[in-house]
Amino acid sequence: MRISGVEIPDNERAEIGLTRFYGIGRTNVKKLVKSAKINPDTRIKDLSRDDIGNLMKALENFTVEGDLKKEIRENIDRLKAIRAYRGIRHIVGLPVRGQRTKSNSRTRKGRKKTVGSLTKEAWAKIETQQKAATVAKNS
Repeated sequence: MRISGVEIPDNERAEIGLTRFYGIGRTNVKKLVKSAKINPDTRIKDLSRDDIGNLMKALENFTVEGDLKKEIRENIDRLKAIRAYRGIRHIVGLPVRGQRTKSNSRTRKGRKKTVGSLTKEAWAKIETQQKAATVAKNS
């Protein structure tokens, strides 16, 4: 079934299937189902036309999908524009909510880049070159 551009599998219960909407989680589903007067245990394929109409009307009260993504993007852009601390963290690509960065946050920072000192492999390569140079001198 397709509701407001979102594909929902027919075999899922309404309570689970409606979480496919971006911005609708388990808590909002309970409010949505209550306002649409639908039993949360019914399967999506068993919903009648009236139920789907009620669901569409109830969905209008929630900010979902593209509108929600746009609102979030605008909020982040506003933080960047006013140079707030959180905005700067977004610009630099570091964690925004106070997490430690010394040992974690690889998701935000990306792969490790060694800065200032050499890796073990680089040291081993330099040592082998030095040994080869000393052997060549002594011979």
